[in-house]
Amino acid sequence: MASETPRATRAEPAARAKSDKAAPTRRDESPATTAADAAAPEPAAAPGRRGFAALTLGAVGVVFGDIGTSPLYAMREALRHARAAESPELAVLGVVSLVVWTLTLIVTVKYIIFLMRADNRGEGGTLALMSLAQRAVGRRTATIFILGAAGAALFYGEGVITPAISVLSAVEGVRGAPDIGHTLAPHVVPIAAGILVALFLVQARGTHRVAALFGPITVVWFLTLAGLGAYHLNDDLSVLRGLNPYYGAQFLIDNRVLGFVILGSVFLAVTGAEALYADMGHFGRGPIRTAWFVLVFPCLVLNYLGQGAVVLHHPIARSNPFWAMTPEVAYWPVLILATLATVIASQAMISGAFSMTQQAVQLGLLPRIEIRRTSETLAGQIFVPSVNLFLMLGVLLLLLVFRSSSRLAAAYGAAVTGAMLIDTLLAYFVVRRMWKWNLVQTACLLVPIILVDLIFTLSNLLKIPTGAWLPLVLGAGLMVIMATWTRGTHILFEKTRRDSLPLKDLIGMLHARPPYRAPGTAIFLTSDPDMTPVALMHNLKHNKMLHEKNIILTVQTMETPVVPAAERITIEPIDDDFKKVRIAYGFMESPNLPRALQQCKKQGLKFDIMSTSFFLGRRSLVAAARSGMPGWQDKLFIFLMKNAANPTEFFKIPPGRVVELGAQLTV
Repeated sequence: MASETPRATRAEPAARAKSDKAAPTRRDESPATTAADAAAPEPAAAPGRRGFAALTLGAVGVVFGDIGTSPLYAMREALRHARAAESPELAVLGVVSLVVWTLTLIVTVKYIIFLMRADNRGEGGTLALMSLAQRAVGRRTATIFILGAAGAALFYGEGVITPAISVLSAVEGVRGAPDIGHTLAPHVVPIAAGILVALFLVQARGTHRVAALFGPITVVWFLTLAGLGAYHLNDDLSVLRGLNPYYGAQFLIDNRVLGFVILGSVFLAVTGAEALYADMGHFGRGPIRTAWFVLVFPCLVLNYLGQGAVVLHHPIARSNPFWAMTPEVAYWPVLILATLATVIASQAMISGAFSMTQQAVQLGLLPRIEIRRTSETLAGQIFVPSVNLFLMLGVLLLLLVFRSSSRLAAAYGAAVTGAMLIDTLLAYFVVRRMWKWNLVQTACLLVPIILVDLIFTLSNLLKIPTGAWLPLVLGAGLMVIMATWTRGTHILFEKTRRDSLPLKDLIGMLHARPPYRAPGTAIFLTSDPDMTPVALMHNLKHNKMLHEKNIILTVQTMETPVVPAAERITIEPIDDDFKKVRIAYGFMESPNLPRALQQCKKQGLKFDIMSTSFFLGRRSLVAAARSGMPGWQDKLFIFLMKNAANPTEFFKIPPGRVVELGAQLTV
């Protein structure tokens, strides 16, 4: 029976279309994956050396922000766990060797050389890779879907810790600051909390005004890292032996089980490496690779070597080697620069969470969520209030509970390693099915990478008792939400289809018994264009009328990042009264139905959007005894459905043109 409830149901994307047609990688109403669109023009819009330099500069500011702040704590945490009493020199050389070769194997080999080749029409990241793997296989499989959802969920777990550990590790530098360090030391946590709260509060206003500074500030930060490292190499040039992988291997052998634990701390040096892949679509693989090989990698290696030299020369510096290597005369400038660098790294993670949420909503992993654009002229400038609030509360809770970057380091890494392992597993489907490599070739490439991922994943899982459980629990909770939403929408789709009348049958009935005809155009949103929309049935049943022109509108999300404008609209005439219209969006795009419908005029479908009525089906859900899901999951799905964003706002439909007609359904 019909019931009036305050919600409308989104026209859920129909079965995901699979298309292998070549498509340009340009943007078309497309949000980027990063925060620095103002700092970095689109690849297609920035040809030549100047454009390439601008993209490289933007990549330094956004892509490498997180990994660039790792020197603040990675070396310290690895040395803290090492048994330096037995062989202090081997401990330092071993840790330096492990850090350098971890950067080489995971960042350079896995991401820069290999994974950046597995792009989804220019885009990277876990969800883009999931879509590419599904396209390679030719259908949506449970394995690929679960891997993609798990990778996205783990990203959020990481996203809560990254701002907290980055900013706190920089602010902790005030404890050793000249003159007033002892005065500020008790206020480290409140200072870090104040900086982070301000960062989250400014998100609603957009970051495009300051994004242009991200690149230059981060470049100065990397040059500072290199300068500090090079300055201290003379403390003990024997640290250069750490470039030899022998010392890393010998260190692990001597430390045995403890060496396995230390790997979890060494991995802190590469947290943020997945950003290389996730931001590839915006900056391009060329600028990212150039930034890594020319600036980022050499600067990081120099700094870690310098930290090692400082500890070899002054063993007491092992408690905090980064700040021990900072000269007193430059202490405050470096402290301020480090704080700015960590804020930029946190901003990139926050913007990445916004972008990930938008992709997850478009791909049907999450319910509709309010997404605001903070700039009408710059792509990618979006703000997701609920995600921003979730991250802010999570970050503040972490600061209050852990209160130091060392304790946070114990919780950091488990989610990151899991996400990196998932990237490798998803890449298998691309290598085998799309690149057509045989099993031997695939094994030669992926088995070593998977072994490295597994070693680091298992070493980080040892941190579970000391805090690593937190991001994993957050990730598991999000996985439950994603699984509930996808399963619930599938059950609801099938139930609605069973209870609906085929559209062709209805049209035949209307020809036999014509109803009253109202002037104008009516657009009915539906997820199944072959069945009669619920709103159309209720309009005929209760209002006993039919408009002169009727459009059955379906919004589909494709397995590609962006749908070219020429392929966005598909019109299928049924008869003089009805037409089917399909509007296709990529998973990186924000739906805007009025703007898309304007393109219909080019294909002969003309109507005035302001004299057109949009009919939305609104469903009031009630839990059923047997729905295909446990009772608690039914209730969770109903909660998610009730709290989904209003489809009028989500699809940018003029509110004054919307008519909602509802029904009560059991799930």
